[in-house]
Amino acid sequence: MAFLIVLLVVLAVLVVTALSLVASRRRGRTVLEPPPDSPRVPPEVLEEVRRDTLERDLAREEEARADAVPVEEVDRAEADAVVAEAEAALAEAALAEPEVLEPEVVEPVRPRFRDRLSKARSALAGAFGAIGGRGRIDEETWEDLEEALIRADVGVAATQDLLEHLRGRVKADGLTDGEQLLDALKGELKARLADYDRDLQLSTEDGPTVWLFVGVNGVGKTTTIGKLGTRESREGRKVVMAAGDTFRAAAAEQLGMWAERAGAELVRGNEGGDPSAVIFDAVDAAAARGADLVLADTAGRLHTKVNLMEELRKVRRVADKGAGTVTEVLLVLDATTGQNGLVQAQQFTEAVDLTGVVLTKLDGSAKGGIVVAIHEQLGIPVKLVGLGEGADDLVPFDPDEFVEALFQ
Repeated sequence: MAFLIVLLVVLAVLVVTALSLVASRRRGRTVLEPPPDSPRVPPEVLEEVRRDTLERDLAREEEARADAVPVEEVDRAEADAVVAEAEAALAEAALAEPEVLEPEVVEPVRPRFRDRLSKARSALAGAFGAIGGRGRIDEETWEDLEEALIRADVGVAATQDLLEHLRGRVKADGLTDGEQLLDALKGELKARLADYDRDLQLSTEDGPTVWLFVGVNGVGKTTTIGKLGTRESREGRKVVMAAGDTFRAAAAEQLGMWAERAGAELVRGNEGGDPSAVIFDAVDAAAARGADLVLADTAGRLHTKVNLMEELRKVRRVADKGAGTVTEVLLVLDATTGQNGLVQAQQFTEAVDLTGVVLTKLDGSAKGGIVVAIHEQLGIPVKLVGLGEGADDLVPFDPDEFVEALFQ
């Protein structure tokens, strides 16, 4: 009886394993799972395994392509017929009704960016509204402006510096009322947010470009990678996503869903494994497959834990030693955390030399001033902002539009 039970358990395990492999193949993405101690494996062995994996994947693709030839030819023939019919109809319509072919009106991105900051704008608009309606600038005006900036998460140090410059402008330019004061403040903010390189840098060296994403738990690192991977895939780049967050439950599965949507490949490791090993292996896999870009997720780090930050330094060092080149280390910040986000940024930039910030949830209850504080106190540009949950809701940060939105 005991032997029969053991036999049934073994058979069940084999069935579950087989079903998992079939499901992974059907999803059409390659999932590599290096053991936790993979960095100690001799490089020649790793290279041989990767070469075999690549050859096997190519063979599978050739088989699938061969099997699909008849169906593909039928679909193409039907599609050609539909296209030809549509072109004929359009040509006929063009002759009869020229206005039918007027170019489609596309909504510009910049107003959309401004509109999506409604909650952040309302938080500042209420504070600044009373100041703008004053007929003269007195000490009470300066006190109210100081309080408004601090409440808006600009920070004490940045607020004091702004007020000092504004006092000089009022005296030099002869400003007399609250509206002129707010116009001067708007110009000062635009000037301080200018002159930053906000482009995401691509490597000019051989091998894939590597972008690392760091931050505490819950700020949206995995979602940000998914959105950015979708955008980069649309632009024609071959993307590999590295599931370096091996500690959070379902983190790899979540990134896997984004990879599938984006048409990217996913490299993951064992649960609880070494994040550095996963990212190193992802870079090597990307190089072997001729991929352009590796987007590397990292485990959420509590910025006050010295040992966790030291491990993040290790991730950064290992990523640099692979076949690719790290050009971006992006801190993902929840904009609603206010000045606590600034503390996080200070700790992370000391650990891994940040190149930029991604602000998420800026369409929520964020007050917006944290953007100014990050630039003023850390000298790190905000490069991207999250304005929603959709794949297209991660957009480049536009400083002029941002300032206009806050004062509108």
